[in-house]
Amino acid sequence: MSASPLRLGVNVDHVATLRNARGGTMPDPVRAAQAAVAAGADGITAHLREDRRHIRDADVERLRREIDRPLNFEMAATEEMLGIALRLTPHAACLVPEKREERTTEGGLDIVGGREHLAPVIGRLGEAGVRVSLFVEPEVHVMEAARALGAPVVELHTGTYCEAVIAGDAAKVRSELARLSRAAEHGHALGLEIHAGHGLTVDSVGPVAALPQLRELNIGHALMAEAIFDGLPAAIRAMRAAMEAGRRQAQDGTRA
Repeated sequence: MSASPLRLGVNVDHVATLRNARGGTMPDPVRAAQAAVAAGADGITAHLREDRRHIRDADVERLRREIDRPLNFEMAATEEMLGIALRLTPHAACLVPEKREERTTEGGLDIVGGREHLAPVIGRLGEAGVRVSLFVEPEVHVMEAARALGAPVVELHTGTYCEAVIAGDAAKVRSELARLSRAAEHGHALGLEIHAGHGLTVDSVGPVAALPQLRELNIGHALMAEAIFDGLPAAIRAMRAAMEAGRRQAQDGTRA
């Protein structure tokens, strides 16, 4: 198949992490979102955690009101978060697993074991016009479970692949890319829109961007880390260039 254009969603959670480390209002995650949009971001992602460790309620309200790009609201499938999502009606809500003791989201959502709990949440969001995404492990049977739940979008967890890249484990990198490719191909064939994210950097994003079924990547921590040294616009431009290089590989492979 030919590779469609690939969107970049910029996660601004860790701008709020820095702000909260000292208190006060600086740096402002909404200002970061505005800078990201000006630099070419296609959308903004923010995760309102139950413990409010980074993004806070007022941040999400301002992002919804002040940003003229789609807001991807990451949330645990709880009644509290569902109520907030139904009130704000963001463009999309990405259901993610959440444990208070974790530093960041670890692994994909268990949509097989959690089917009975997740189905009504997905249904209520969909009825409100919120596009539901499920942050999941890249497995064929998980794609089938997502389709059965009626969610239109899955976001494939790329964390294990990224860890293999950092470790220099070439065999693991190959196996994880194959796993991502199988899941993306199968999910696309089922009619799901395929996104991906978690841990991606300029050095690791290319082979993932080359998967022709992907429509969107959501990236945050690496962009904010590079922004400390080069500025956020430059970090976003470098990421987009790496994504586009990977996409060209997919297109060249299709033509071959």
